[in-house]
Amino acid sequence: MKALKTLNPYIFKQKKNLILGSFFILLGNLLSIFALFYVGKSLNSISENQMNETTLSHLFFYASMFIGMNILSGIFTFFQRQTIIVASREIEFEIRKNIYAHYQKLSLSFYKQNKIGDLMNRISEDVSNVRMYLGPGIMYNINLVILLTIILSVMIYLDPILTFFSLLPLPFLSFIIFKISTKINKKSKLVQQSQSDLSSFVQDSFSGIRVVKAYNKEKYISENYQNKATNYKNLSLSLVGTEAYFFSLMIFFIGLSNIFIIYIGGKRYYDSAIDVGTLGMFFIFINKLIWPFTSLGWVSSLIQKAEASMTRINEFLHTDGENLQETNSEFHFNKKIEFKNVSYIYQNTGIEALKNISFTIEKGKSLAIMGNMGSGKTTIGLLIAGILKPTSGEIFIDEVPLEKINIKKLRDSIGYVPQESFLFSESIYNNIAFGLDEANQDLVENYARKAEIHSNILEFNEKYETKVGERGVTLSGGQKQRVSIARALIKDTDIIIFDDSLSALDTETEEAILLNIKKDFANKTSIIITHRISTTKKVDKILILNNGEIAEIGTNEELFKKDGYYKNLYDKQLSENIKIF
Repeated sequence: MKALKTLNPYIFKQKKNLILGSFFILLGNLLSIFALFYVGKSLNSISENQMNETTLSHLFFYASMFIGMNILSGIFTFFQRQTIIVASREIEFEIRKNIYAHYQKLSLSFYKQNKIGDLMNRISEDVSNVRMYLGPGIMYNINLVILLTIILSVMIYLDPILTFFSLLPLPFLSFIIFKISTKINKKSKLVQQSQSDLSSFVQDSFSGIRVVKAYNKEKYISENYQNKATNYKNLSLSLVGTEAYFFSLMIFFIGLSNIFIIYIGGKRYYDSAIDVGTLGMFFIFINKLIWPFTSLGWVSSLIQKAEASMTRINEFLHTDGENLQETNSEFHFNKKIEFKNVSYIYQNTGIEALKNISFTIEKGKSLAIMGNMGSGKTTIGLLIAGILKPTSGEIFIDEVPLEKINIKKLRDSIGYVPQESFLFSESIYNNIAFGLDEANQDLVENYARKAEIHSNILEFNEKYETKVGERGVTLSGGQKQRVSIARALIKDTDIIIFDDSLSALDTETEEAILLNIKKDFANKTSIIITHRISTTKKVDKILILNNGEIAEIGTNEELFKKDGYYKNLYDKQLSENIKIF
């Protein structure tokens, strides 16, 4: 159970509740066991005496003591759950919080290599499995140890010989537990992996539901889902079958113990070695162990599932996060951004997106980046924001290497509009104000105007309180882009990066937004990744990429004079009657 050792720090933090809960378990079991002596006294009183007022009085007293002790035992059982189970819930909360915090630190490359459904499954189902081990798993194990210790001590005290025979099947039971638990562990891991695959498939299907319906592939998706669900069902049934076999053997061995009590105990009673009360108590003792030993099978299953789940959780918790350089030094962009011989290779595909590129962007200037698809344009924006790290070469900001800058403060100085206009399933207001700690209606509306989306928002029934749905599904592509632009502009940052974020807009709206930016953000440094010549007309410098290398760089006039990529693109867009500004 090596994976479960990582839970020790969490368990140690809850040691007070766990110790107190163990004490309540001890008290509850002591009371319930000693209450059984009154059952023995009752049996002896009935067998040895005629039924008269004295006998009835004794029986009433024994019954009252038995009921009273069991009521107190029940109260302590309530307290044990209020300590141990509550402790497990506290640990569950801490684990979920730590996993989510670690997820936030993981790099973009990590999320490209792992499925969202699998990530969600590990923070939900896997943590729930671990919680079951920390709560019922620990509680029932402690209960079994304490109960077995007390009962074994009492049984030996009453009759060692009968004790030996009644407990004789238990070592065989322990051996079977060890053997079958290994199989349960292996099957639990397969079930958890299958569940993650199923969750990931469902998440992908729902996220891409527009594509599924557009291509009329509902049947294909349903068949794939059916196959994955069937695989999960078969693995789960195999696991349940092993567990059922396990529980059946548990009951069988407990039954053997009862047979030994009947046979050996009957002989001992016939030989006057024990009285009828002791014989009756042995039956109750063994049957009192049925649930703890039966729960041992269930708990063993819980532990195996928890170990499998914790192994999966640790795989991600042991993944190194981003090096954010969280120093206390302030960051203010004052001079320039410089790339020196920068190359980048995507780990998940092995594609070299950038090859030994070098260029400089001065503060307050604008740079347009153009090139064919896959030429590395988006990679440059992600490198500037510190979301990716160069494979080789260096990036300097104000002549300081990027790896020595506090990345969080750098990102606070950047307004970034990603290629995919992702919106949260929130109101339009909250999406625009997302980058600010505090905002107000006037501020949000002001930047919505700069992004040319304000008039559209006023047409909605709920206006700025309109819920955009998951990923902004209720908005058009152009509306989502403009809300994303407003979200970036409202930060009022030193650097603004537009990653092909004007592609869904008509040229008039694009021109209006660019004029707003030019007028209101004259001292800002803007990087515009685009395919449109119309977007580059008013920028200070244009960088053309081809297969990750710089093909051309210069102003609009300089590049227009060359018979290269920029001039050819101009001619092509002109021939397609695209309006050039």
